[in-house]
Amino acid sequence: MTTNNLTASELRGAVWRKSSYSGGSEGQCVEVADLTATPFAGMRAIRDSKNPDGPVLVFPEPTVAGFLADVRDGKFGS
Repeated sequence: MTTNNLTASELRGAVWRKSSYSGGSEGQCVEVADLTATPFAGMRAIRDSKNPDGPVLVFPEPTVAGFLADVRDGKFGS
């Protein structure tokens, strides 16, 4: 299940952290939150750090873990 149409302000209790791959200060950062302390336990949220009150994407933890494993394995090209 993917949950859409949410904003960061609706995810009270979410603790956001920037991706270690965002790098530098170019402002092109992705932030991820573990939603354990919210009604969306077992899910992960992703947002654009330039718009912290804007829309978020919410995915089940296994979906995010699988995506990250595929990235590490080079399944999306270079």
